[in-house]
Amino acid sequence: MLEKYKNAQERWGGVDRLIDRWLADRKELVDQYIALRDQTHEGRSVQEQLNLFCSALLDYVSAGHFSVYEQLVRGAEEAGDDRALELMARVMPRIETITQFAVLFNDYYGARTKRVLKEDVMRSRLLKMGGLLDERFELEDCLIEVLHNAHRQPQQATATVG
Repeated sequence: MLEKYKNAQERWGGVDRLIDRWLADRKELVDQYIALRDQTHEGRSVQEQLNLFCSALLDYVSAGHFSVYEQLVRGAEEAGDDRALELMARVMPRIETITQFAVLFNDYYGARTKRVLKEDVMRSRLLKMGGLLDERFELEDCLIEVLHNAHRQPQQATATVG
């Protein structure tokens, strides 16, 4: 998971400020996930670390749904990139499903819950959440790559014409 973050940051870091912020949010989410999964939360209780993870999780999925995806669609529409729009239409239902699981995870384990923490059940759900995040990152990286390449191609064509 962390390696995929590094690959995305290397490929698209600096291309767009919104994407840069989103990738920084992704790094924070991955860091919080690893700290919780590996119990390396240095002096924090499991519940405190869980709260930090849930906060990073909601920040990340919210940024995707309420700003990044909208910008990606707008960019594809402006570029007339039907391939990117088709890809968005195909992957967004899966991303929505993963988002729903993330929201449920937060509702169940986040800071406002009064539930008694059963660590073994939480760990099982956390591992599932990790797998879903890994899948989501791959889908998002595909979207970014398709759109990045679509925007780069017209610039290259213009440069060779002039």
